[in-house]
Amino acid sequence: MINRILVLPLVMAAALAVFAASPARAVVEIDINRANVEPLPIAITDFISNDAVGAQIAEVVAADLKRSGLFAPIAKAAFIEKISNPDVAPRFADWKVINAQALVTGRLVREADGRLRAEFRLWDTFASQQLSGEQFFTRPENWRRVAHIIADAIYERLTGEKGYFDSRVVFVSESGPKIDRKKQLAIMDQDGANLRMLTNANDIVLTPRFSPSRQEITYMSFEGGQPRVYLLQLETGQRELVGNFPGMTFSPRFSPDGQKVIMSLQQEGNANIYTMDLRSRATTRLTSTAAIDTSPSYSPDGTQIVFESDRGGRQQLYAMGADGSNQRRVSFGDGSYSTPVWSPRGDLIAFTKQSGGKFSIGVMRTDGSGERILTTGFHNEGPTWAPNGRVLMFFRQSAGAGGPQIYSIDLTGYNEQLVPTPTYASDPAWSPLLE
Repeated sequence: MINRILVLPLVMAAALAVFAASPARAVVEIDINRANVEPLPIAITDFISNDAVGAQIAEVVAADLKRSGLFAPIAKAAFIEKISNPDVAPRFADWKVINAQALVTGRLVREADGRLRAEFRLWDTFASQQLSGEQFFTRPENWRRVAHIIADAIYERLTGEKGYFDSRVVFVSESGPKIDRKKQLAIMDQDGANLRMLTNANDIVLTPRFSPSRQEITYMSFEGGQPRVYLLQLETGQRELVGNFPGMTFSPRFSPDGQKVIMSLQQEGNANIYTMDLRSRATTRLTSTAAIDTSPSYSPDGTQIVFESDRGGRQQLYAMGADGSNQRRVSFGDGSYSTPVWSPRGDLIAFTKQSGGKFSIGVMRTDGSGERILTTGFHNEGPTWAPNGRVLMFFRQSAGAGGPQIYSIDLTGYNEQLVPTPTYASDPAWSPLLE
């Protein structure tokens, strides 16, 4: 369950005059629109506390920022000043010597009512000023979420864009031998922590997808031997069948407002795309071809849909209006294209491409132009976007490996990293930022 966190500003009185006189943008900042970004050296001190949680929060914040590829946390052994009171401005000269262009200090306090109060301040060491400061109130067991929220606040202040660390990933956990692989739904924080299983391993499950508006996922299950689409409430565990259709149902995904599920239904050898209104349960057919149309994904404004189809002889990407109008092909490169996903920013479509015996993860503009391959391997598949549209996750089956694993990569194509899971893992889906 999601534990609510109260967020309040935290500003030193002495810094107010600096804010009034300084520009809105920080002196230290990161231009994330460049092709190659030099990571920003940043010092993250242990949060002052009466137990080990202060140091643990600092470690999670540092790990989040480092994993983004935009920050280079400085080793604590290099620190000259030992922060003992985060309410007092640091000795900026000590941090300049070790080239810390930004500095994070903080404190943890156990309130009388049992809540945890976490405070942090972000400093521009070369301008000798505080850039931001906030405090959070939550339950003690929620400390990891606080760390992710702090990392998001730092990311946003120094890049000008929303972060993505306070989010979760649902995926298919795979275990057992290849000839008898067990698959069940699992959920974890975006960094692999707080893993828990959502379903048992009795039935094969595929294509889990988050609702953009609720703590809910949709997925496909082979329960009873027939693939059907289900909804699962993450906070209550309540599950319901979306609909009992005469054919097989594939690739469910929510509309941007969370009020519809779009999916592919197979009937008489063909597969077409339908939407279902979750309130009325009324279905609307959007495509009608003697082909396989599947993997639909809405644009973030809900006006367009991208999908894959073999109507031209092999799998390519097509787009259409949300009502099924103006169906047109948007991919034109060599090979086959599949699993398209519209960016939450609305500017790009991510996809899987099969060509030359290899599988690639790439992006293109929404009209099909500007195709860029981010990573290529033996078998890469199933991209999913971070909430800010700057990072993708996907799963990879390496040659000779026992099973698939989840990786992340940013839009530069350089910052590729393994996302740790205790079992084999496939079909990741990234949540929106938590609330």
